[in-house]
Amino acid sequence: MTTEQKINQLREDLRQHNYKYYVLDTPTISDYEFDMMLKDLQALEEKHPEFYDPNSPTLRVGGEITKNFETVVHDYRMYSLDNSYSKEDLLDWEKRIKKIVDGEVSYTCELKYDGASISLTYENGELLRAVTRGDGIQGDDVTTNIKTIKSVPLKLKEGYPPKFDIRGEIVLPFEGFAKMNQERIAAGEEPYMNPRNTASGSLKLQDSSEVAKRPLDCLLYNITGNRLGISSQFESLEKAREWGFKVPPESKKVNTIDEVLDFVAYWDEHRHDLPYETDGVVIKVNNIQQQEELGFTAKAPRWAMAYKFKAEQAVTILNEITYQVGRTGAITPVANLKPVLLAGTTVKRASLHNADQIEKLDIREGDTVYVEKGGEIIPKIIGVDFKKRTSDSVPTQYITQCPECHTSLIRKEGEAQHYCPNYAGCSPQIIGRIQHYISRKAMDIEGLGGETVALLVNAGLIVNYADLYELKKEQVLPLERMAEKSAENLISGIEKSKEIPFERVLFALGIRYVGETVAKKLVKHYKTIDAIIAATEEELVNVDEIGIKIAQSVKEFFDSEDNKALVDRLKQYQVQLEISADKLANQTDTLNGQAFVVSGVFEKVSRNELKKMIEDNGGKVSSSISSKTSYVVAGANMGPSKLEKANKLGIPIISEDDFLSKVT
Repeated sequence: MTTEQKINQLREDLRQHNYKYYVLDTPTISDYEFDMMLKDLQALEEKHPEFYDPNSPTLRVGGEITKNFETVVHDYRMYSLDNSYSKEDLLDWEKRIKKIVDGEVSYTCELKYDGASISLTYENGELLRAVTRGDGIQGDDVTTNIKTIKSVPLKLKEGYPPKFDIRGEIVLPFEGFAKMNQERIAAGEEPYMNPRNTASGSLKLQDSSEVAKRPLDCLLYNITGNRLGISSQFESLEKAREWGFKVPPESKKVNTIDEVLDFVAYWDEHRHDLPYETDGVVIKVNNIQQQEELGFTAKAPRWAMAYKFKAEQAVTILNEITYQVGRTGAITPVANLKPVLLAGTTVKRASLHNADQIEKLDIREGDTVYVEKGGEIIPKIIGVDFKKRTSDSVPTQYITQCPECHTSLIRKEGEAQHYCPNYAGCSPQIIGRIQHYISRKAMDIEGLGGETVALLVNAGLIVNYADLYELKKEQVLPLERMAEKSAENLISGIEKSKEIPFERVLFALGIRYVGETVAKKLVKHYKTIDAIIAATEEELVNVDEIGIKIAQSVKEFFDSEDNKALVDRLKQYQVQLEISADKLANQTDTLNGQAFVVSGVFEKVSRNELKKMIEDNGGKVSSSISSKTSYVVAGANMGPSKLEKANKLGIPIISEDDFLSKVT
């Protein structure tokens, strides 16, 4: 046997033993024998670097240092999930599904593990990269650290597609977490608070050998890609297991919502027997074609729903109510609590939402309150123990002046929150608007964080986001914790933000009610900032999905001379305030005013490509057939009820080729 053959044989044997131990939990050799084989391989690889393999089992011990984690755009967006808390929620979800898809609907139920989301990309059976969820559109490349996790296969078994992404959670089992904390306490260090946060923090450690010491695990549950030859979610889980992934065995295929609830009830009771943290069940429409028909909202797939286990509660004392000012001037009351342990974290603050909520629950300082941590990340107060209220308790008087600039607050008719109207002179609003502008989903300015923005404003170096583009390295160097390199990175990041596309710039401006989706709609319709500024309220309302409230807010923003001056300055600095020529070249008005429903399976282009072509040519994609539908684009296996409805309404049904001839 040649040296190369011996190295390859050792690698393959170690992969198999690793898989049996960490994925199947059925080891066939001792830890000592495994370590000896690994040492033999390390020795051979050191002597023969010409046979280097980036996915060798020897690299799982880590050792690489990553100073800055590169930001990577996901090939396929990582969406959030909508939450449900009752049978009624699930039945409403099922009704929405059955309005869109034909035929019987079955579901796959999976446990919702509480870890750090990860997307693994495999090409030709080898791990290409691992990226954190980030904001769902882009995340951090943490491949070096992920390679140290033994249950992540570096090379797959047979039968896999050429390229695909697989999503899952990086988790820290209770047993390993307890052991880590025992070691920390023995060393005189503070113990970690909970497994989830510890797992998440592990992914961004700079030294991968430190990550390798942590008993992290990787549980996988969703395969994403084009033309994968998989027809159902349950089949995809079975395939993933065959390829070598660790897929939790608790998942189950069911046919009714009652069966879903049986699954939920069983695991709500038995989840404490599991080795990992779980906080609910994820229910997915099983049929992949039906998933594609259902598609996505702006934030979540229509074909999946998270059912959350009953939220954990705690009882504590409300010490004080304080008030925060947001970037739009909205005032948020905050309950400052006697610290209490809740769902694995120490809770010191909780949201009180608005004046109406305080009045409705009659919440007062000094009260004993019930705190809940449910679907929201921020805990909330859900009630008061009135039996423990003292006789000298007084009702809460909501503030009438801004806690920062002392301007009298306003409350518009029909709105729940109070606002500080001092747009240009209230410090938290100024800082908040700039922090929003530089945030990840907006301009994503590398090297510039929220704390640095506050330092820049307080030092008098900037008063709005346009001022960022006039900053010089010499000006920022004197700032606290600012070294030469970080100052250079900050200026470089600001310069690079000039390449950010128009829809994200529009979102970054911070116009009230203009989120990511609305910004995309406006940009697609108007193409330039000047056209948006010139549009009347009536014209704005006529844009797809733009309501009167959004239209009024856009007009109000651009009616301000200060805001128009800001936009003019951004133009001078060459920030992208119109759709790029490249993007415009791929867009036409050929299908303007036409609405399409896409149904069935297609041969020449994927369903997503087809939908993109409709939108790029000015058309609108609808999920269900109505009298407003212009055409149904029908592929193979189009549902009979859709066909019947289209015929009944007289909607033309066209083939894939018919559609392509319209746009090519």
